[in-house]
Amino acid sequence: MNKRIKNCLINPSEEDLLVRDPLMAFSFYLSGRNNILLNTGDEIIELLNEGFTGKSIIKGDKIQQAETLMWFWILGAYEVIRTMCQARQCFSADFYRKISSLKKDLGEVRMPASKMEKQGKQVPVSSNRSPSGWEVEHKDLLVNDPSDKAFSARALIGGYDLIISSLTVKDVLKKHSESY
Repeated sequence: MNKRIKNCLINPSEEDLLVRDPLMAFSFYLSGRNNILLNTGDEIIELLNEGFTGKSIIKGDKIQQAETLMWFWILGAYEVIRTMCQARQCFSADFYRKISSLKKDLGEVRMPASKMEKQGKQVPVSSNRSPSGWEVEHKDLLVNDPSDKAFSARALIGGYDLIISSLTVKDVLKKHSESY
């Protein structure tokens, strides 16, 4: 169950639903995928908090589960944002700027994660590496090709959440089906 849903109404109107989840005005399907990503992001953060309990105590199984879910989260978040960016005319200019910036960051970490290639190049990342680095002090995972800029898993999840949460019904100009 989505922990984010508050003040559930028994029989909400369409307007009530759209205020609570404006992405539904663009695509009911994509809204569902977004809710999965938000919940998965919450689960990753919980696992990192449980896994990095202190400098001398690390629960590797929790960190490994967080890293596995982060891989799926990166792939899913990129596809949701890419879909929205492809339908640029469906969103306000301000919101489009936010998601296009996020797409750039997600794209940079997606390529090494999904294809084991450096972004924009047909050059492999090393297979003899961990999928992520550990930042014990900040209870975080560092994702990307280790020879490139590291991205904080917490920052990516938080940035996605912040941008998606900033969407309002007024930012949605058309439905996804009207973008073609």
